Amino acid sequence: MTRLDQLPRWLAWASLPLVILLLLFAFWSWDWFIPLAERRASAAIGRPVTIAHLHLRLGRVVVLTAEDVRIANPPGFVADPPFAQAERLIARIDLLGSWRAAALVLPEVEIVKPVVEAAAHEDRRSNWVLDVAAAPPGQPSSLRIGTLRITEGVAHIVLPHLEADLRLAIATREEAGTAPRLAADITGTYAGQPITGQALGGAVLDLQADAPWALSLQLANGPTRISLEGTLRDPLALRGAELRLVMQGPDMALLEKLTGVPIPRTPNYEVAGRLDYAEDRFRFSEIAGRVGQTDIDGTLTVGTAGTRVNVEGELHSRRVDLADLGGFIGEEPGRVTTPGQTPEQRRDLARNEARARMLPDEPINLPKLQSTDIRISYRADSVIGRNVPFDSLRAELEIKEGVVHLRPLTLGVGRGQIAGNVTLTPAEEGRMQAEADVQFQRLDLSRLMQATRTFEGAGTISGRARIQGAGNSFAAILGAGNGTLTLAMSGGNLSALLVDLSGLRLANALLSSLGVPGRTAVQCFVGDLVLQRGVLNLRTVLLDTEDVLVAATGSVNLARERLDVRLRSESKSFTIGTLPTSILIAGSFRNPSVGPELGELAARGGAAVGLAALLAPVAGLLPTIQFGIGEDNRCEAMVRRGARPAAR
Repeated sequence: MTRLDQLPRWLAWASLPLVILLLLFAFWSWDWFIPLAERRASAAIGRPVTIAHLHLRLGRVVVLTAEDVRIANPPGFVADPPFAQAERLIARIDLLGSWRAAALVLPEVEIVKPVVEAAAHEDRRSNWVLDVAAAPPGQPSSLRIGTLRITEGVAHIVLPHLEADLRLAIATREEAGTAPRLAADITGTYAGQPITGQALGGAVLDLQADAPWALSLQLANGPTRISLEGTLRDPLALRGAELRLVMQGPDMALLEKLTGVPIPRTPNYEVAGRLDYAEDRFRFSEIAGRVGQTDIDGTLTVGTAGTRVNVEGELHSRRVDLADLGGFIGEEPGRVTTPGQTPEQRRDLARNEARARMLPDEPINLPKLQSTDIRISYRADSVIGRNVPFDSLRAELEIKEGVVHLRPLTLGVGRGQIAGNVTLTPAEEGRMQAEADVQFQRLDLSRLMQATRTFEGAGTISGRARIQGAGNSFAAILGAGNGTLTLAMSGGNLSALLVDLSGLRLANALLSSLGVPGRTAVQCFVGDLVLQRGVLNLRTVLLDTEDVLVAATGSVNLARERLDVRLRSESKSFTIGTLPTSILIAGSFRNPSVGPELGELAARGGAAVGLAALLAPVAGLLPTIQFGIGEDNRCEAMVRRGARPAAR
């Protein structure tokens, strides 16, 4: 056989590899490599990974497509739905770049229609923590990803301990000159309340980079608005924060659902500050804003470790409107005239002013107090209010396991102050056991009168109040309380004292009926009152002026908010035109009636006899009087004079 005859056989053998290669490509399936890819991916994240199909397009830049990729839940969670899945995962592989870098170089990765089911149990175990192996220190990563894109992503987040069920529509947003940024639209519930929002972060691949990661978050929870702008150096651990937080809304009590911290009702507010997080504690610092007409600044820290929320802070106001703090004692906060109040708040305020009762009767919320430990220091440089005489305010508030301590609560009045310690302890049937010890220390009478636009008078008032009681509101506590109140004063102006300090707004007709000139100097005022089961009995109340001696008897029922007080005067000189009877102040706190007590005939004797009779019971108040007046001995001399046996 000639060599020419052997040519066809040689060509057949020579073409066999090509035929085999063509057949291989015709019937090749990249799915054969799925087990290898699944093992590698599972080892990389410490969680089982499954892939339905693999496709490979060859070239200088190889395109690898994985279809129906799933990442399983960890043990203890339901198997379906899985933690994460994606319709397609497309990775472009730079072969030449990978050879040069001795690492897998992926210029671009795209995740199409990913779905994440992030969940946590009541014990806060979660399914989103992956065991991603990091490169050893000093050794570069074996994986280099240039750009990551996400299209039509969805995340469902369920956090029972926060009553959160959120759905996020997630995608990357293209911006010129930057890597695609992560964006999300938020809907669902948080703390059981509807919530909506938008978030814009940095590049997804920068989440684990040691560089600032940009974040912009806008949330709406009903009428509450929250804005968060800035950067995080470690976003996945919430560390290295340089964030500005702005919160605004009609009532800070609504923030409880978002923060887990119980806050009393307030007027409308807007506060801003710097937010960071470290060691399970959120820190809100450099606070600046307002609550109603009260400015506020300072620092708050909220600890989330353990079963109880822990709140600590130092807050300060240059000027506080006491009406804005009404929610702390169970009153409607703010005023009808406070700017920015909602129609509902104005209606509630108008309804509160029109109601018959005056003492705050909103129940104290014990479950809220018992779920959070609080330690806050607050001070205000100046105080405004409805004719209040206070110049400054300072309070040290501590709540631990439901027990409330105010120690001290201090109100400045001129050169003096009202200072007290208050304790509220949980009792049975949702009530609070209250104890208060309050001292009135040299209160400046001229400052008291300035508050009511009366600029005359001088002197100081001092004394002490001790109260115990139990109830589910401040009104109930006072309405069942027991205790004592003693007061002493020297100097001043009678008109201001009776009309302004008593709060009864007595008219000039009352002074005339008592035989008291409208402008007469006060020599001394002493009072000894006892509170028994909510009834304040005027054991001894005595006012000595240049012209007349006035005594008050009767009682004030705090439970029913009713007055039954009689004023009786003894003239120090001959007068005409005065009524020979007591003046009766009776009725409700909000609408008292004032007039002569009909049917009573006043047996008026000499001034000396009346003086002795009225002064005798107050001799035991000398220590309080001496403490209150200091070097001014007018009250002390009067009481000693009255304590001597009367001339016969």
